[in-house]
Amino acid sequence: MEIVAHSGLLKDTEVHVDDTGGSGRPVVLIHGWPLSGESWSEQVPALQRAGHRVITYDRRGFGRSDKPRRGYDYDDLVEDLDHILVALDLTDVALVGFSMGGGEVARYLATHGDDRIRSAVFAAAVPPYLLQTEDNPDGPLTKEAAAEMAANLEADREEFFDEFTTEFFSVDGVLQVTEEQRQDAIAARATSTPR
Repeated sequence: MEIVAHSGLLKDTEVHVDDTGGSGRPVVLIHGWPLSGESWSEQVPALQRAGHRVITYDRRGFGRSDKPRRGYDYDDLVEDLDHILVALDLTDVALVGFSMGGGEVARYLATHGDDRIRSAVFAAAVPPYLLQTEDNPDGPLTKEAAAEMAANLEADREEFFDEFTTEFFSVDGVLQVTEEQRQDAIAARATSTPR
């Protein structure tokens, strides 16, 4: 299903949503960069079996959602999330944000409060943000590392994402997902906005 979000520079942005339906407590799964809602494919069936209604979506700029090249930030992403919760009339929600999706959970709660939310899960999340700055001294990404990352991305996107997904899904140098799952993540990023 597509839900049209009315926020950001582009006022009508289609956001792709997958909803298992059902009457169980809703769980909304928010993916990280550069993935899509498909990245939750292993968790959705388990949550369904546990009796939950599971909603995943491709954040704007990712997967099957519209891909505006500019004019959106966390505030716009949060407005998209709010449009989804309202359009589907979701309450008593467990919001789960992975990586960058955790920033969206934090911003949603700060902006909209917890009227619709029962619980929030920050799964390997990056709030308040990645960059190490004076007001975020624990940020894991130094300015130098961010510049190197941006340069590598610009120089060779394919090589960057090949290395990025390997590191992203590894612990102590050991890949924790199958090669097929890693390739799926690379394919998902191919459909994201090149920003």
